[in-house]
Amino acid sequence: MLSDRNHELGRELARELGERARYVELDVTDEAGWAAVIAELESAFGRLDVLVNSAGIGVMGSIEDTSLEQFRLIHAVNVEGVFLGCRAALPLLRKTGEQSGDAAIVNLSSIAGMRGVAKLAAYCSSKGAVRLLTKSIALHCAEQHDKVRCNSLHPSFIATPMVEQMIAGAPDPERMRKILLRVSPSQRFGRPEEVADVVVFLASPAATYINGAELPIDGGTTAR
Repeated sequence: MLSDRNHELGRELARELGERARYVELDVTDEAGWAAVIAELESAFGRLDVLVNSAGIGVMGSIEDTSLEQFRLIHAVNVEGVFLGCRAALPLLRKTGEQSGDAAIVNLSSIAGMRGVAKLAAYCSSKGAVRLLTKSIALHCAEQHDKVRCNSLHPSFIATPMVEQMIAGAPDPERMRKILLRVSPSQRFGRPEEVADVVVFLASPAATYINGAELPIDGGTTAR
């Protein structure tokens, strides 16, 4: 089941994936919307094995350049969206864990949630919150004896529309591209598939003893 606010692309992707895929409209900051989606999911599939929280937005800005409105919007999507999604999905994930012995939550954070970036004040704050919220959820589920794991992924710059928009919005886009490429020792952007493969791994039976972890996908950036 796919969800997004970009309904045209969401429906198109569901059609490409075939009859097993379904698209539902969801604003991740909408508590009632999450409840409705989980109810629809349970009705359609009867279970939930994996929740992937990947919605995210960002804006360039230091602590002095970022407005309160921008700060709140970024946290609403990047943090509250994860909070609401995990809370809404947990009862159904718990049932799946009881039945099959394992269910999983994968939260998309960022290397900006592990190290500071002067020009990403709000984004760093939000992704750092996702990192520790993930650990709190993992410990809560373990204490409740739920068979539900919760881990966070921390990509560096990935070749996505969001990164391209960040580059295009810079005063000197070509200079910004070169700066971002130098962030990773690999001297390139990551590919979306390189993140997706790790999501699949964390969701799989191969990762049943990985819980509350933070996994960088950054070409060696955090090794420095």
